[in-house]
Amino acid sequence: MKISMKADYGIRALLDLAERFGDAPVPSHDIAARQHVPGPFLDQLLMTLRRAGLVRSTRGPRGGHTLSHPPEEVTLGQAIDILEGQAAQMECFSAPETCEHSFGCPIRSALLRAEDAMREVLDGTTLADMVLDRRRQGVFHGIYKPLPTTGPALPTGGAS
Repeated sequence: MKISMKADYGIRALLDLAERFGDAPVPSHDIAARQHVPGPFLDQLLMTLRRAGLVRSTRGPRGGHTLSHPPEEVTLGQAIDILEGQAAQMECFSAPETCEHSFGCPIRSALLRAEDAMREVLDGTTLADMVLDRRRQGVFHGIYKPLPTTGPALPTGGAS
């Protein structure tokens, strides 16, 4: 599976907010600095996530962004769907009548199984799962800095 920089940066921002869930709103410039995301692009992504209901924004000197739902309720699949739109599929997936070989096609059958497996993983992985995984690994999306292993315990919500 290949995702765009838009999805990569958006998921980084969501994970940053998930780590700080329950704390004060997080200014976008802080997220941008920690996640190495260009500020103006991050603002667009946060607006998209806010419109979709995953992020709440507060204006003012103590303003910033927070997750609208607990990290264990937001899945990677939701985030990717919002940031990327539904994944592009072969035409025979959505309109099998366009290909005379579509019905009974072993290629179509195998790719549909692969897509189902991928969706199961994406929809079964929550932000809380990813934050816990990150803490275990001590790195965050290619930013190789040791992270504190202390902090609030996040319950797992999906795949472990």
